[in-house]
Amino acid sequence: MMNFYSVRDFRNSAKQVWDTLDARHDVVITNNGKPRAVMLPVSEENFEEMMDILVQARAISAMRRMQAASAAAGTDKMTLEEINAEIAAARAERA
Repeated sequence: MMNFYSVRDFRNSAKQVWDTLDARHDVVITNNGKPRAVMLPVSEENFEEMMDILVQARAISAMRRMQAASAAAGTDKMTLEEINAEIAAARAERA
């Protein structure tokens, strides 16, 4: 279950937000009605696991954005040789 709080609510009623987290509910902080942050309940026991999960979720999200951008640009139909040439060019540019 997610509970939504504005930045102003969070600033003025932080204890209520922490109590919501303590009840094992996720909290979404909004700014001007738009989601800006998500707070998840963690403990010392599950902190590392939660951080690993968040890193994986960010990687999956980035991959999906790249796939969508590739499809929109028409580069999702590149051959393996073209892909390797792009990688080589990017590496040469960094060097």
